[in-house]
Amino acid sequence: MGNPKQKITTFLMFEGKAEEAMNFYISLFENSEILTISRYGANEPGAEGTVLNATFSLNGQQFMCIDSSIKHEFSFTPAISLFVTCETEEEVDHLFEKLSEGGNVYMPLASYPFSEKFGWVGDKYGVTWQLTLENKN
Repeated sequence: MGNPKQKITTFLMFEGKAEEAMNFYISLFENSEILTISRYGANEPGAEGTVLNATFSLNGQQFMCIDSSIKHEFSFTPAISLFVTCETEEEVDHLFEKLSEGGNVYMPLASYPFSEKFGWVGDKYGVTWQLTLENKN
């Protein structure tokens, strides 16, 4: 299951949208799947059917997520983001369009001194993504 050598895994805490977010993310990246999922049952701390814990992979990179049963005063912040190096302009454009729907654009898709094509977005779940075109030089 996944990459057994991966020692450090990004862990995402949602409040009721973990499964929806996982399905959205795996629809955007090739070689992606939900690896394991456990849900809260009846009379357990979390809302029945929400994610107790899950692992999923995006293009072979493994992630973990949960739906917190506790309401927190914090959520995701743009200070940490998932940095995606795309092989083609089409890939950058597609990911930017899909990830920014219902979210926030922090840096519009454009050419910058550090990248021929780059965009920075927060998705509808609050997770932040930096998208860059691979430097072919």
